Amino acid sequence: MPSDLIGELPSRVGRQGVSSYITEAVRLRLTMDGLNEIVASHEAEHGALTEQEIAAAHRELFGAEDSRATRQDAD
Repeated sequence: MPSDLIGELPSRVGRQGVSSYITEAVRLRLTMDGLNEIVASHEAEHGALTEQEIAAAHRELFGAEDSRATRQDAD
């Protein structure tokens, strides 16, 4: 891991500690990778997601407050 990232960790991790922080970051990345695989598989079979499908997924994941999800939000 680059030293500049290591240097930032102590001020970011708080009480949870570096190991827990890194574990959660890896868990989040694996989740996002899995979601990207699901989207890629769906698009390979059915074509690109529509703006409406993306907005619906955004609402389901994050609530109705900002349902104007764009293609960039999904990537």
